[in-house]
Amino acid sequence: MALPAGMRALAHRNFRLYFTGQAISILGSWIQQVTLAWLVYRLTGSSALLGITAFCGLIPQLLVGPLAGAWIDKHDKKKWLVGVQSLMAVQAFVLAGLCWLDWIGTSFIVLMALVLGVLSSFDAPLRQSLIGSFVGSRDDLPNALALNAMLFNAGRFVGPPIAGLLLGLTSEAFCFAINGFSFLALIAAILCVRGQQPLRAKGSVGQVFKEGVLFAWHTWVVRMLIITLIALNLTASAYAVLLPVFARDVFAGDATTLGWLWGAAGCGAFVSTVFLATRKSAPAVVSAVVAGVAIAAVSLLVFSTTTWLPLALGGMVGLGFGISVCNVGINMVLQSTAPEALRGRVVSFFTSARFGFDALGGLLAGFVAAGFGAGHTLLVEGCVLLVFVVFLFSRRQRLQTQIAAAHQGAKDGH
Repeated sequence: MALPAGMRALAHRNFRLYFTGQAISILGSWIQQVTLAWLVYRLTGSSALLGITAFCGLIPQLLVGPLAGAWIDKHDKKKWLVGVQSLMAVQAFVLAGLCWLDWIGTSFIVLMALVLGVLSSFDAPLRQSLIGSFVGSRDDLPNALALNAMLFNAGRFVGPPIAGLLLGLTSEAFCFAINGFSFLALIAAILCVRGQQPLRAKGSVGQVFKEGVLFAWHTWVVRMLIITLIALNLTASAYAVLLPVFARDVFAGDATTLGWLWGAAGCGAFVSTVFLATRKSAPAVVSAVVAGVAIAAVSLLVFSTTTWLPLALGGMVGLGFGISVCNVGINMVLQSTAPEALRGRVVSFFTSARFGFDALGGLLAGFVAAGFGAGHTLLVEGCVLLVFVVFLFSRRQRLQTQIAAAHQGAKDGH
């Protein structure tokens, strides 16, 4: 199948099946995310509980994710992805049933967010580590990962408006049920995938986990990219928690203003995945990652210091672009250079750093902003990230050289 370079991974039948099922599943997930936030606020009126619910949905990725990667590499990834997706569907249907019966409560909502977070700790590495087998080519793997991220960012545009429309016309129970059924699309797609399964690691889970940790720690490129993930998501990604404060107190706006700010960040993130889909070499992606961290730092400084909404919207576009280029680009590089047998563990380290430190950064930013203000909080975080940019730029050439060698070695089977 002849396709443009930016969509070349779709030439692979297995990836097309996954891509279609994942598109439907992501739409359902965004509908549930918006519906859950609305339900929490409708029942309690508490912004603090919104933060706690979001934290519970993310923090298991930091605590469970690395061990999940070792477990994943020992098992049949395709079979267990179907199993985890089925459990996530059950979680959505349970929420739907409790809402329909009017038995839902705040403590149970937090518990369900925690359950979903634990399941996501297995789901994300399973899906990500299988993408390589879906395309069957390391040359097309970075493009497949960029297209996968593009789906997620497109869902940020489409999902929330659909959720708002459905909430106005139906109920929370109906929205949760839609998400439950959306998982069936990806399950069906995975069951239709044909081909050889990835190699499984041998030994106990503890031994497999130790092997992955030693690989990540002693491989300078992997260690450096994980540190970059931590630095970015501990600082720049914290903007999400403080956006309502800026929308109301800095720009004297309302929910519409907040929507514009979110939309601007989503626009930048979507553009970043389109940009990354056209990168054809690992060193080119590394250059994009370094530039992305710099753009995120400068955009964070601009957003934190301006009171003019148009400039703030521009800062949000830059922030969404920079954060997404860094997160998605690092995932592309790690997966395209990691040995096949270690891919599940490498992906789990990525998701742990990506989402775990996002959760910690948001929690930290909330506490600091309570004492020093939202603007000063993001200003300091922007300055810290800018210092890290200088450090990262000094190591850019070494990163490019070693990643090019690692990518070639992975292609040759070394």
